[in-house]
Amino acid sequence: MSRCATVSRSLDEPVSGTAATATTWLLLEQPGPWGAKALTSSHLDPALGRALESAAEGTGVRVALIRRPGRHADPGRPSVRQLYAAHTVPGRVWLHSARIRDPQRLLGLDFAALGAGDHRSFGTALGGRAHRGDPLALVCTNGKRDRCCALLGRPLAAELAASGVRGVWEVTHLGGHRFSPTVLVLPYGYAYGRVEAHTVKEALHGVREERVVVEGCRGCSAWERPGQAAELAVRSAAGEYRAGVLRVVRTDGRAPRWEVTVGHADGRRWRVTVAQGASLPPRPESCGAAVLGTPARMDVVDVRRLRPTALAS
Repeated sequence: MSRCATVSRSLDEPVSGTAATATTWLLLEQPGPWGAKALTSSHLDPALGRALESAAEGTGVRVALIRRPGRHADPGRPSVRQLYAAHTVPGRVWLHSARIRDPQRLLGLDFAALGAGDHRSFGTALGGRAHRGDPLALVCTNGKRDRCCALLGRPLAAELAASGVRGVWEVTHLGGHRFSPTVLVLPYGYAYGRVEAHTVKEALHGVREERVVVEGCRGCSAWERPGQAAELAVRSAAGEYRAGVLRVVRTDGRAPRWEVTVGHADGRRWRVTVAQGASLPPRPESCGAAVLGTPARMDVVDVRRLRPTALAS
């Protein structure tokens, strides 16, 4: 094995907000106010929200609500809603869209297939097609979940929209409140924290050029926490910023230390050592929390390029 220069890369919180991955995002337009658990505390039928949560559980599908930037007085039920589905596993990325009148039709989706990257039920049940428009920038703005998402996220969404950036939506929850404003960029599924408008614009420009912007990047939602940190570390060590060419092949070990194997489409591989540490000095676990804590963080301590003879080990 050849050793790359050690990369100091840390990730304080997973993109999804939990240890689980979100390989596919299902995004439903829902205007009006959102509660802390938006699927069941918004103007969406709460029974439908519970059914969607149940259908998505354990499938790799993350269901979220989106709305246009701006004021959110209740406009009444929208006659037509925008809907997106995006699969974010590198090498199999797609973004499809549809417009629907009855959100109950979402229950006709095959959630397990969607999570595995099969978009056929999105087309069959909802008339979805490949999205031909601009990439999406989803800005977390749910102040009922954490006040900084509203205080910092909503102005960012408004600034982006006012400056003519297309594909900007507010979204209910991305995780990592203390990194507000947080943004998820689709179709590739990379999240960004503490960003300003210029970073989001550069990330969207990168999508059009099929490359990943690592400034402010918190990782790809398709991977678990150690994989998110490991993939970004390999990008920096190898100078590889093309989208879709790196993927997490396997993760060995358990907290507080993992060995993550990251593979390149050209056959190269790296083994990355990731250690779980604590964020110091003590800080609030989320933006609105009064109690200080030491949130877990992922620290990359070593990046090693594997020689061909070591690939089978």
